[in-house]
Amino acid sequence: MKSRKLVYEGKAKVLYEGPEPGTLVQYFKDDATAFDGKKKAILEGKGVLNNRISEYLMTQLTQIGVPNHFLRRLNMREQLIREVEIIPLEVVVRNVAAGSLSTRLGLEEGTALPRSIIEFYLKDDKLKDPMVTEEHITAFGWAGPQELDDMTALAIRINDFLSGLFLGVGIRLIDFKVEFGRLWEGELMRIILADEISPDSMRLWDLRTNEKMDKDRFRRDLGGVTEAYSEVAKRLGILTELANTERKGPVLVK
Repeated sequence: MKSRKLVYEGKAKVLYEGPEPGTLVQYFKDDATAFDGKKKAILEGKGVLNNRISEYLMTQLTQIGVPNHFLRRLNMREQLIREVEIIPLEVVVRNVAAGSLSTRLGLEEGTALPRSIIEFYLKDDKLKDPMVTEEHITAFGWAGPQELDDMTALAIRINDFLSGLFLGVGIRLIDFKVEFGRLWEGELMRIILADEISPDSMRLWDLRTNEKMDKDRFRRDLGGVTEAYSEVAKRLGILTELANTERKGPVLVK
C-alpha cells in the first residue's frame, strides 16, 4: 500500500491509483462514522464484509445489464474498479419510511410508502449533504437533464432487482443510497453506477422480525454491527471464507 499513489480517502474507503490506465483500487476500511462524523468507531472486519457484499451485488447487477465501475475483487479488502468522474449527488431510493424521511414528514418508521420515492442530495460534508431538487441540479450544472433521467432509470432498475434479491433471502430492502459517475470512452460518455452497495449504504430489515441488519445498528447504539453484516453475507451465500474470522468489539475513536 505504501508504494501506491493515494487518489482519495473518504470515511469508509480509500482509492489508490490502479495498475492500468483508467482503473483505481478501492480499499474498504473498518471505520464507521455517523452524524456527519461526530460519532466514530473502528469495527473490525466491517471493511472485509462490505468488500465482499458490494462485490456480490455489483456482479449481480452487471448480469442484468446495470453498468457499474466494478471489475474484480483483488483480495479481502480491495477491488479493482473503473475510474469515473463522480457526479456530486447521492441518489436515495426509499421503499419504506425510515430515518430522515420519518423525521421530516412525521411518518411512523416502517410505514410502506405508496410507491418508491427517489431523492437527491448534494455531496458536500460542509453543508451536511442537503437535499436538492432536479431544478437545483440542472440550474447549478451538477448534472444535465439526460444524466438525471439516466440516473433515475438506473436507480429504479437497481431497486427492483435488489428488492427481489433480498426478499428471496428473508430481508426487506427499506432504502438505499447510490452514486453515479461519468465513464468516458473516447469522446463517448455514459452514466454508470459507482461507489459501493453494502449495509453501510442501505437499510435492511429482517423480513420476519424487522430486526435491523445495517448501519443503523451503529447509529442507534444497538450493537452487533459486524454480526448483522455477517448475517447479510451469510444469507447471500458469500460468507464462506469469512465464517471463522475472529471479530473483536467496536473500538471507539475519540
